[in-house]
Amino acid sequence: MALVYSTDKGRITEDKPQEQAQTFADGAVRIRRETSGRKGKGVITVAGLPLVGDELKKLAQNLKKKCGTGGSVKDGVIEIQGDKRDVIKAELEKLGYKVKLAGG
Repeated sequence: MALVYSTDKGRITEDKPQEQAQTFADGAVRIRRETSGRKGKGVITVAGLPLVGDELKKLAQNLKKKCGTGGSVKDGVIEIQGDKRDVIKAELEKLGYKVKLAGG
């Protein structure tokens, strides 16, 4: 049972764990095209970026603008709607990342 309130400290809140960047052993960023679980709609996922938090959100926002589509960041993975792998790959390589296309 967790402690919620203490008379000498007031309301107790638990510290949230720090986010960690998801990276692959070879240091490459993976760009995949996925349709499973999305009712047939194609989504490009970008995983393995050594960024967390606001940096990752800013990069996702930049990629969405370049592609002219929507997207989101979920669990450290950027999801971009549509099939714009070539645009995303070119943009990430311009930023200095080693990029690999994965999946179909």
